[in-house]
Amino acid sequence: MFENLSERLSGVFDRLTKQGALSEDDVKTALREVRVALLEADVSLPVAREFVKKVQEEATGQAVTRSITPGQQVVKIVHDALVDTLTGEGDPGALKIDNPPAPILMVGLQGSGKTTTTAKLAKRLKEKDGKRVLMASLDVNRPAAMEQLEILGNQIGVDTLPIVKGEDPVAIAKRAKTQASLGGYDVYMLDTAGRLHIDAELIQQAADVRDIANPRETLLVVDGLTGQDAVNVATEFDDKIGVSGVVLTRMDGDGRGGAALSMRAVTGKPIRFVGLGEKMDAIETFEPERIAGRILGMGDIVSLVEKAQETIEAEQAEKMMKRFQKGRFNMNDMKMQLEQMIKMGGMEGVMGMMPGMGKMAKQVQDAGFDDRILKQQVALIQSMTKIERANPQILQASRKKRIAKGAGMEVSELNKLLKMQRQMGDMMKKMGKGGMLKQAMKGMFGKGGPSPEDMAAGMDPKALEQAAKQMGKIPGGGLPGLGGGMSLPPGLSGFGKKK
Repeated sequence: MFENLSERLSGVFDRLTKQGALSEDDVKTALREVRVALLEADVSLPVAREFVKKVQEEATGQAVTRSITPGQQVVKIVHDALVDTLTGEGDPGALKIDNPPAPILMVGLQGSGKTTTTAKLAKRLKEKDGKRVLMASLDVNRPAAMEQLEILGNQIGVDTLPIVKGEDPVAIAKRAKTQASLGGYDVYMLDTAGRLHIDAELIQQAADVRDIANPRETLLVVDGLTGQDAVNVATEFDDKIGVSGVVLTRMDGDGRGGAALSMRAVTGKPIRFVGLGEKMDAIETFEPERIAGRILGMGDIVSLVEKAQETIEAEQAEKMMKRFQKGRFNMNDMKMQLEQMIKMGGMEGVMGMMPGMGKMAKQVQDAGFDDRILKQQVALIQSMTKIERANPQILQASRKKRIAKGAGMEVSELNKLLKMQRQMGDMMKKMGKGGMLKQAMKGMFGKGGPSPEDMAAGMDPKALEQAAKQMGKIPGGGLPGLGGGMSLPPGLSGFGKKK
């Protein structure tokens, strides 16, 4: 979502960091461009003005103009100001659910994704916090709204309040409260009705439910694509009902992201979670530090490590590590690596979180590489027999022809995959000898290893940036049109380019 803003800002800062010393005029010119970039990204004017003023005060100080890397210093000041603009009180992911059953009220306009978000949060509370959750739909207006929540409840294994036709929202809220108390639930979530715009009836209905339930949290669900109007909606709901936090949905969309930046500053309400897609686990805690890092192209290593931890199974990884240390890396291992990458959001998803790689992700896209290539490589491996996967060295011409044909690909594509597997095998062997592999695995699974935050802190973004650039120097790397020695991991380059 923040792609355009990110691109504009990185252009401004690239020019700044290339200059040796900065005059006050240089900083002012750069900040003028920053303000235009913010306004184009749909940040509200007062917020953009305040932001630039805050940065200007700090960036034109003596310390910056004399510092060794004034450009970097300005980037850091902008980063800190972004974090400051986005940060609310307390931990965004910690919902107040102290004395059970704790009610959570979900409010918002129609079509903002309230029902889906209710289910996503219920799943998160159940799996991450081990809570017993009851969901209740109070939406008596929208056809099949109650059935939708019931179906989602069945999908994620969370109980929903039985539907009784003809009840009004207040009666449903009372019934949910009683059932939650009698059933021994920790949390009950009330999914209220929405309207296409704010009207007296909608507000009155939500206020009545609030008075009955006395919620511990009132979460406003806002569509991230609605731009500045989202801020007006938040202000209105907060005035009339009282909101304890905001959930922004469709953050994976191509909106301009300004609403997120204005929301906290204008309403004073923290953004607690962001929805990133339709799947039930596509919800993340809104971490200002990480979002600011992504906007400024500094990457988000903590999220990358967390994602890896979520998608890798510990036992499987243990086995893999023992094999890698012995220098064994066959096609089964290769398949697991590729599937892992797809699970983590594909090439672009991973690159976007690595320092200095944001721009590369764009170049990779322009060069015609997309995540279908990873799936094609998995298809080639699936086309092999068990024996061939375990011993790729036995593949000769006739076998190669059969495998390629089975996956609907060319033999040349299979040869690239085999070359990639050999190079990765060599790399694993080297890492296994140096004990680097063991350390990395320890960290991944917390077996006496550090937490994602500590791991990220131990990774020097500059070193990672260098590593990213070095990737191009591995034989078989170069991707046409990327220049500057930047390229993809060996063997991925030129593989199945978009026609």
